[in-house]
Amino acid sequence: MKQQRNLIGYVFVMLKGLMMGAADAVPGVSGGTIAFITGIYEELIFSIRQCNPKTLCLLFTKGPASFWQAINGNFLISLLGGIAVSILTLAHAVLFMLENYPEILWAFFFGLILASTWSIARHISSWNTQNSVLFIMGALLAYIVTSLTPTEIEATPLAIFLSGGIAICAMILPGISGSFILLLLGMYSFILQSIKGFEFNTILLFAAGAVAGLLSFSHVLHWLFSRYRLATLSVMSGFLLGSLNKVWPWKYTTAYTLNRHGDQVPLVQENVSPFNYEVLTGQHAYLWMSVIMLVVGVALVLLIDRDVTSTD
Repeated sequence: MKQQRNLIGYVFVMLKGLMMGAADAVPGVSGGTIAFITGIYEELIFSIRQCNPKTLCLLFTKGPASFWQAINGNFLISLLGGIAVSILTLAHAVLFMLENYPEILWAFFFGLILASTWSIARHISSWNTQNSVLFIMGALLAYIVTSLTPTEIEATPLAIFLSGGIAICAMILPGISGSFILLLLGMYSFILQSIKGFEFNTILLFAAGAVAGLLSFSHVLHWLFSRYRLATLSVMSGFLLGSLNKVWPWKYTTAYTLNRHGDQVPLVQENVSPFNYEVLTGQHAYLWMSVIMLVVGVALVLLIDRDVTSTD
């Protein structure tokens, strides 16, 4: 499951972490999707699963080197380092794009996820009735989840911890966005602003919840890939297709709510055509720029997918 790499190889792992962090910063896009199309998903799940009490004993019985090798430490530190740097540096850019040019940003990720659906589905060697039904069920489930109305919960320490645990499970699952789960819980803006403002108490509490959720859920994913690989891929590709509902670039807000800071934020949104969007909202649809960014998103996935295939 582990791969042998030189220094350049770990630099590329860090770059993939940067891409995962950028995706996880946006509601509707999963870092797990990026991990899968860049060819490191199963190694990531394996490495996370190795972080357990049995492996920890190696630290005391055989020393740090054996422990580090057992958990695939070079891979994890390179990937997590890239994710952390990406989230910390891109929080400002993501907030700016979401506030000023959401159509262009969503169009890019729409293309990214659309191509990722094909990228994952092509690994399914047998499209029998079972896999087809699981694909449809995954798509319907993702569509329903992304159609739910966000709520608002009080940001207590327990809520922050649990939010980290729930969101991280979604973040490593292709097609389900951890950021969107935070949005549904009403915690997205709070967490992103905490990261932006370097509020370390909140960040550490959220990270602790994420670690707990990650260590638990990685065992489930490893078991699914070991026993039901094609079925799992069918559901995941369906998740991706259904999640396109969330990242459609042109949305008309039909209801607003006030967040904890007293700012007005969208509550209920409907997908509309870019032409109706301009009529309904009075805002520029940025149609051609959005189409260009959609194509860029598709091309990026196809390029990554080709490179991964050529190295297999």
